[in-house]
Amino acid sequence: MGPVAPNGLARDTYTGASTSVEIDGPEDVTGIERIMLAAQGDLQRLLSAFFARTITIECIYSSTSARGPGASKDNPIKQSRQVHLKCGSRILCVATSSVTVTSPQCERLLLDEKFALGQIFRHLRTYPDFTLVNVGAQVIDGKRELRRTYQLATEGIVCEILEVFPDRDMFMMGEAWLN
Repeated sequence: MGPVAPNGLARDTYTGASTSVEIDGPEDVTGIERIMLAAQGDLQRLLSAFFARTITIECIYSSTSARGPGASKDNPIKQSRQVHLKCGSRILCVATSSVTVTSPQCERLLLDEKFALGQIFRHLRTYPDFTLVNVGAQVIDGKRELRRTYQLATEGIVCEILEVFPDRDMFMMGEAWLN
């Protein structure tokens, strides 16, 4: 049997001929919502495939610790940030992150080249370690909201992320929700 998520609410196992992904969360979570909850640094790509449109990242705020001679384990750079994943003018997801960078390459990608977090992993051609910490659903101002908290980590960067999907109707209506 292949790797099992070491902790958290997601279990991802495989053998030579089978794969199983299980997510502990609200009972009314749909199949497409489970796919989004299981995203491991590729949410923007999955949303683009679902809506068949370009998904952009809009930075709402970003606060970065002082940069020294270069990020390292002894001299980490920390960043707090919030971005909106958008399709046109519609907000699909609000992502609030705490990022710790410990390599010059990840420092360059994040701070100089302004890569979004998912694009950093894609550029590095790495599959990050993923831990799903929390999944919840609630109604806010009459809209059904879905949220998850998770961690992505690979050599040089660790991200702790809270994502809020402000209107679950988007997953039922698809492209029609955008209009």
